[in-house]
Amino acid sequence: MFDVPLYDDDFLKLALRFTINVVVVWSVVACFNRYQKSRNYTFTFLMMNVMIFFICFTLKKLDLGLGIALGLFAIFAIIRFRTDAIGVKEMTYLFIVIGVAVINSLSNKKTSYAELAFTNASIIGLTYLLEHLLRPKEAKLLKQDLVYDNLDLISINNRPQLLTDIENRMGITPTRVKVSKIDLQKGAANISVYYKDPTLKDPTLKTDS
Repeated sequence: MFDVPLYDDDFLKLALRFTINVVVVWSVVACFNRYQKSRNYTFTFLMMNVMIFFICFTLKKLDLGLGIALGLFAIFAIIRFRTDAIGVKEMTYLFIVIGVAVINSLSNKKTSYAELAFTNASIIGLTYLLEHLLRPKEAKLLKQDLVYDNLDLISINNRPQLLTDIENRMGITPTRVKVSKIDLQKGAANISVYYKDPTLKDPTLKTDS
């Protein structure tokens, strides 16, 4: 109809590669949700990946000039996240999901499915491995940022008293306190309190992103 075929063999390639792509990106996003303890970027990661995949697959079938293709992808260079600043780790995951989409959509006959599977498996494996090995101790704890008003206890020599004071005020048992800023004029300090999740009996501890 209208010189456009209703079906061709590329549909099977599209379906297979899209399935592979979704499995891989879902695994990567699951890794992010598990170790960063935040689902705020799940929609962004998944939909960005899907859109990049379909754009790349379509571009490969269309006879577009290099300038048009580069211009289309330049759109992503000017996208700004206006609501919240995106951190380095989140940006890294965003780059991963975009890369996965490009790899799975633009691979051609020169790339076997074994190579494609190895590439995707390597991405998933390295993501989980590095998250596990490079995970800081603080990532296993809950974190609470506070403005603390007793500068006498900020000294390292008074750290046990500081932990006791925080426990009495907040009803939690802090394991570590990090002082980020001291304002002598206001007589207060910005501190981060790390503590175990009291709701977990055998805590696989979590943290806020």
